[in-house]
Amino acid sequence: MLIVTGSLTARQDTIEQLRAKALAHVRRSRNEPGCLSHAVHVDCENPLRLVFVEEWESREALLTHFAVPESRAFVKSARALAVEASPIAIFDANRIDKL
Repeated sequence: MLIVTGSLTARQDTIEQLRAKALAHVRRSRNEPGCLSHAVHVDCENPLRLVFVEEWESREALLTHFAVPESRAFVKSARALAVEASPIAIFDANRIDKL
């Protein structure tokens, strides 16, 4: 399983538009093959910062997600509404059910 994280910080005048685009992107992405979870959260310390957390079954599923035209369009439009974007981080992980 792959875990993907990233964040975008909006301007005060673009946060609602960015939030709407982020929610649409998340909801669409959840229906893609290999998507285990896809979420966007508001940072409690900075309400202008949206944090993305995703889980994908495989590298192939994630690469397919990145190639979807709607995903590419989201990234382009979101960056135009943001003042800052963190680099995307990708982690290879295995679930541990019990310690």
